[in-house]
Amino acid sequence: MLVLITGGSGSGKSEFAEKTAADFGGDMLYIATMKPQDAECVKRIERHRKMREGKGFRTVECYGSLSDVMQTADTVLLECVSNLTANLMFSPNGAYDTVSEIMRGMAHLLDRCGNLVVVTNEISSDGIEYDDGTEQYMKNIGAVNCKIAKMADAVYEVVYKTAVRLK
Repeated sequence: MLVLITGGSGSGKSEFAEKTAADFGGDMLYIATMKPQDAECVKRIERHRKMREGKGFRTVECYGSLSDVMQTADTVLLECVSNLTANLMFSPNGAYDTVSEIMRGMAHLLDRCGNLVVVTNEISSDGIEYDDGTEQYMKNIGAVNCKIAKMADAVYEVVYKTAVRLK
């Protein structure tokens, strides 16, 4: 089963995703995509580690291609698509077709698990125009989110710690 969870920053989507993954049960793998680039990132990573502490997740860090993840599990929680998109787009080699690379990685993960819970962000609803790089980043996340949502068995948006089923 593929579940996509979206929402704004601080909406509670990570907590909901962890609960969703735990409800599937079995051997659980957490794929962390946030690079510890600065103090703010390190703080968020630590907060997420504490949130999932004692819940039975094994953690693997993946800052690039999801196809490099060789571990298998009954349930995989991927956190999150927006970090992964930035990692791929702004990597030193920058040679990725980001949307295609993420979708190849999604297929790879689906072959390696029974249930895949994917967290992403809602980022482009503020109506503000940004520089070209940021605009492309937002387009890439939007394209990936649409493709994953189409494949997904269930899609949720988390708003104020309330999950609303969209599909």
